[in-house]
Amino acid sequence: MHLVPGPASSMRWMRAAFAALGLLAGLAGCVSSGGPAPRPYHSTGDDDIKTASDQTNADRLYNTRMELAQAYLGRNQPTDALDQVKQALQAKPDMAPAYGLRGLIYASLADNDKAEESFRRAMQLAPHDGDLIHNYGWYLCQQRHFDDADLQFKRAIAEPAYRSVTRTMLVEGVCQIRAGKLPDAEKTLSRAYELDPANPAVAVNLAEVLYRAGQYERARFYIRRVNTRQDYANAQTLWLSARIEHKLGQEEQVKAMGIALHSRFPDAPETVLFDRGRFDE
Repeated sequence: MHLVPGPASSMRWMRAAFAALGLLAGLAGCVSSGGPAPRPYHSTGDDDIKTASDQTNADRLYNTRMELAQAYLGRNQPTDALDQVKQALQAKPDMAPAYGLRGLIYASLADNDKAEESFRRAMQLAPHDGDLIHNYGWYLCQQRHFDDADLQFKRAIAEPAYRSVTRTMLVEGVCQIRAGKLPDAEKTLSRAYELDPANPAVAVNLAEVLYRAGQYERARFYIRRVNTRQDYANAQTLWLSARIEHKLGQEEQVKAMGIALHSRFPDAPETVLFDRGRFDE
């Protein structure tokens, strides 16, 4: 087993892999927890299908404010998002999704006390909401509370109604890498790959873990699955493949990766590293 890289270097390649694959939200680990409030079913004594007109004014205001809050947060406008969440909670207090979103917003504002308070309140209101548990786990990982984060990820995965197990396993594996627990990360990401072999983010991160563990043949298998798809391959995945082939002594394959880097990503930092022969960075 090779030495585990420090947190800064390990996070660089994780962030790059997700961002370039268009999967930055997966890396962030945060998901919409519960979404807008469901339209309530009001018993009217018949079996009529309920429509938007059956919503109360409070329901409509809550839904609108939550949608705006999510949009603002997605555009990196956390203060505006917070204002919308406050209005959502004024319309319908004690809604778990609103508290969960408030936790994400406060986390982005580095107000950890209020973020923690919000997440805990959300899970008091909806203790079996896998999305809320997942988001709280990623928040704990960002605070470097790795063991507590791992417990939350496992809680989310164990929820019978939870439908995003692979996503949580992926983020759990990323967090384990960040904690320097490569054997645990390999186990988690391998299981995620078994569940969703078409997921490129899982394959990239698993390949990197195996590369850092010196398992070059296995790493090659997974990264090749990504690089054979033009819409998934990027400078980071080609560079990882070049490093793996270099370790295996396959210089023709290394050259092929270099050609691909120069033709598709001539200005990428990975292409510069390739040209300088810095394969161990």
